[in-house]
Amino acid sequence: MSAIAQGAPIFLLIFCRITAFFVVAPIFSSRSVPNTFKIGLGFFISLMVYLTYGVGESVIPNEEYVLAVFREIIIGLLLGFVVYLFFSIVQMAGGIMDMQIGLAMANVVDPHTGISAPLMGNFKYMLMLVVFLMMNGHHYLLGGLMNSYTWMPLSNEFYSIMMSGGISDFLVRTFATTFVLAIQIAAPIMVAMFLTDVGLGFLTKSAPQFNVFVIGLPLKLLIGIFLMILLMPSMGALFEKLFSIMFDSLEQLFGIVQGPPSGE
Repeated sequence: MSAIAQGAPIFLLIFCRITAFFVVAPIFSSRSVPNTFKIGLGFFISLMVYLTYGVGESVIPNEEYVLAVFREIIIGLLLGFVVYLFFSIVQMAGGIMDMQIGLAMANVVDPHTGISAPLMGNFKYMLMLVVFLMMNGHHYLLGGLMNSYTWMPLSNEFYSIMMSGGISDFLVRTFATTFVLAIQIAAPIMVAMFLTDVGLGFLTKSAPQFNVFVIGLPLKLLIGIFLMILLMPSMGALFEKLFSIMFDSLEQLFGIVQGPPSGE
């Protein structure tokens, strides 16, 4: 009983970080995943982390322990949010594409988040999830979460690092990077639709009897869908590049919060 009483505070800190990560991170935060499964998975992963890392740790459950609990929750949410930002790139790019093609009115309900999502963005998001699972990306996420205790131990000075502004600067730069990547993904459709609008403008000037509003919508739909079919084979390499940037960003976050682990 004394061993359980001594290890319970450490286990609770580990459990808070891991469950907070599952609340935000894609795949694990999906509404289609039962809450009991999330809690059970978080418990067993926390148990493995405790047995490999937390056995030699010690903490005094005093008034500072409450701040330590909130610190672990914030760290878990921060890690999950960074991963979520890169998964939202395809939804942002899909929304831009839908607006250009004319599918912005055909939004659908995303079963993973329960909110309205653009048609192309929802399709690309599901395709990205499939590629991510095929690459065993969820295993790498769990591995990175467990390795975060090497880079960000339970004794880290997280609040002082937050006050220094390094984390907020990292989040702003990461958000700007994701927005630029979304624009780059949607750029071929944007350029094609712009050229289509220019061609329709010349058609209106040269042949005013044609109703450009009747011709334009189906023409842009056909061109947009045709371009999407042409771009589909390159989606796998594109998603692989996004995942590489995502894990590099997580490594940068580890470096900002704690720096390289001891011995490296």
